Amino acid sequence: MNKNLESKVLPKFNIVLYQPKIPPNTGNIIRLCFNTGAKLHLIKPLGFEITNKTLKRAGLDHYKNVIINQHNSLIECLNMIGKTKVYLITKFGQTKYCDVNYNIGDTLIFGSETNGLPESLLKKTNNNQKVYIPMLGRSRSLNLSNAVSVCIFEAWKQNEFKV
Repeated sequence: MNKNLESKVLPKFNIVLYQPKIPPNTGNIIRLCFNTGAKLHLIKPLGFEITNKTLKRAGLDHYKNVIINQHNSLIECLNMIGKTKVYLITKFGQTKYCDVNYNIGDTLIFGSETNGLPESLLKKTNNNQKVYIPMLGRSRSLNLSNAVSVCIFEAWKQNEFKV
């Protein structure tokens, strides 16, 4: 089934990238947000300029149609988003990404490609908010844009791809 899902109302999941470093990953995530209706939040410092050609090339022309918010801190970001369920996607998670009950409006936070999420954040977050994507034992991590894809499509699927 190859069906375009279009509507005036799109799901409003929040994707938060904590200090992303690699422009093509963020560009791919911009394209992903366009295709799923998610809002993108970037926590500074970024490892690139938002006007970077590689970022725009990976995001195609979708970067013009995606809400991209830049924040100086995660606290600032979460204050702007408002009341929402928050999940940290981390290899230190306690719950598989597919065992979470996602609702429209939920926030998914992903760490940087090189450093992940800060240990201080992981320590003060409830274990049920720490979510992981299963991998073989010898694996270190998934590509950031792949991890976002896996999680956002699971969240959207659980909400019956409502638009």
